[in-house]
This record gives sequence, structure tokens and C-alpha cells, in this order.
Amino acid sequence: MRVVLRRRAEQDIERNFALYLEQADSKTATAFVNAVDAGLRHIAKFPESGSSRYGALFDTPDLRFWLLKKFPYALFYVVHKKHLDIIRLLHQHSEIPALLGTDVPDWDM
Repeated sequence: MRVVLRRRAEQDIERNFALYLEQADSKTATAFVNAVDAGLRHIAKFPESGSSRYGALFDTPDLRFWLLKKFPYALFYVVHKKHLDIIRLLHQHSEIPALLGTDVPDWDM
């Protein structure tokens, strides 16, 4: 399935990559990007495998998330018939409902 990274998701990935470069090293930053890529490949192949836990909260049954391996982040995405909208990459301990709520209007794009 085709994957579409929304602007906020791209910004989340870039910001966290830069943080890993600054606070850790290039090896960790590269591992982070590889984990994001692996997560994207997985959900493209198996879109229904992500948890729909937040879907009920936003009355969006196709909203799902997938946890990255070895990093405390989750890819949030909406499943459409022909593509996936990747709307955010959020830290697991952040205020997820509040952060996702700011992107509700973009989900149907």
C-alpha cells in the first residue's frame, strides 16, 4: 500500500533525527531513521496490524498506530482504500490525544 507522509509527520521525524544527532551520535540517529523506515514498510504491507486504540477517541476507526522497535515512538496513521496517511510520529510518553487533536482536520487529505 502506498504511504503518504504528511507535513507534521515529516517534521516529527526530522526533529527527532536532529535530537538524536545532537544528544547521542550519528549511529543512533541513523538507527532511528532505520527504525522509522522499517515501521513504514511494515504498516504499508500490513496496514491493519497497528493498534486502533486512539481511533475510538477521535471517532476515526481507521486511525491506527505502530510502535517503533528499539525507540520510544509511535507512527500514527489513517488507513484509506489505496494509501496510508502518516500523520504523526510521537513519543510514547507525550500527550498523545492533545497532539493528535491538532491534526484532526488533516486526516482526510
